[in-house]
Amino acid sequence: MAIRLADGSRNRATRDAYGEALLQAARREPRIVALTGDLRDSTRLEAFAGAFPDRFVECGIAEQNMAGIAAGLATCGKIPFVSSFAAFAPGRCYDQIRVLIAQPRLNVKLVSTHGGLTVGEDGMSAQAVEDLAMMRALANMTVIVPADATETAAVIDALVAHDGPAYVRLGRSAVPVLFDEGYRFAVGAAPVVRDGDDVTIAACGIMVTEALEAARALAADGVEARVLNCATLKPLDEAAVVAAARETGAIVTAEEHTILGGLGGAVCEVVAASHPVPVERVGIRDRFGESGAPRALQDAYGLTAAAIAAAARRALSRKRRG
Repeated sequence: MAIRLADGSRNRATRDAYGEALLQAARREPRIVALTGDLRDSTRLEAFAGAFPDRFVECGIAEQNMAGIAAGLATCGKIPFVSSFAAFAPGRCYDQIRVLIAQPRLNVKLVSTHGGLTVGEDGMSAQAVEDLAMMRALANMTVIVPADATETAAVIDALVAHDGPAYVRLGRSAVPVLFDEGYRFAVGAAPVVRDGDDVTIAACGIMVTEALEAARALAADGVEARVLNCATLKPLDEAAVVAAARETGAIVTAEEHTILGGLGGAVCEVVAASHPVPVERVGIRDRFGESGAPRALQDAYGLTAAAIAAAARRALSRKRRG
């Protein structure tokens, strides 16, 4: 059964939900500390710094050092939440994340804002479109991309209790709130947010909204699409993916990320190993971003409901030929 959705009339940035959720979590859990690299405003840690100045570390523009400080704090029993732009963490400190955090499996939570193309006018150098592939490749690393503000808050609560390193990718822009306040998040689960038997759309982040819109458009043509919210890219919910392959016979993946190594790659790996079916990937096709308004960039790069619906029709055609 699909989970219950909100009416979608309210927009909120996932980074805004993060700042509030971490502050609330810190009031309950004294081991939480927060670190950033001269980005407390943009990563929404101002309130945390004001409420807990002794538990806030301003590392300056030194992301590599910030990863090392977080690792040291974790060895002392703290729960560090490290926040920067995705272009800078993991972008500027990947080796430190790999050696100091992932290899010793330290309990550090890397929460990066400004992920993907919807950073917008900041342009190519600030748009991380390969970060999920980078972090998926690290052993011991959990990788999560919340779909909306409600899920973001639930993710932060779950990660406080989750032992081990994790990477959470958040966005800059306000996006529709999909889930109501009763929503529950579980690491490694890909819940069904819309039922359907003809084709499955597996999406993460902002593309869950686009997937639901695509499913409604397909339904108007008599095609019932199942929509999976694959917020956890690693560990991927393999059971949900295999069930979708068996029960619907065709899959479309949708992500605000290169199609190489992200959600599309993860789904293809599972399907190829367990139950081969046609898979179409919607995402960024081996190119970098560019400056522009977020919605214009989504349109230009094919990160839209229309592109997902077209991919679903291609997958259905391949399914019928098979």
